[in-house]
Amino acid sequence: MPLFIIQWKDRVPEGAAIRAATRQAHLDWGGSQPGVLKLGGPFLDADGGMAGSLIIIEAESLEAARAWHAADPYSKAGLYETSSVEPWRVTMPWKD
Repeated sequence: MPLFIIQWKDRVPEGAAIRAATRQAHLDWGGSQPGVLKLGGPFLDADGGMAGSLIIIEAESLEAARAWHAADPYSKAGLYETSSVEPWRVTMPWKD
């Protein structure tokens, strides 16, 4: 199945409060998506605070990936200033 990158930047200044209020719901929701969510984490600002996120998911189509993003509690809470969903392909595998 194809991979997709979802990335966004939080609203400023209200993003921190929205993120804090919905973070556990976002993590619980993402954790309930076995086989879909591949990797994710926040972008950090200069002070180390969360300022956005990047998620890699597997979905049947771009439309399915967009629907997945729209169903995320962060999306429903209006956390994003900007967001995008893009098709993506691994060409350099992760190595420790």
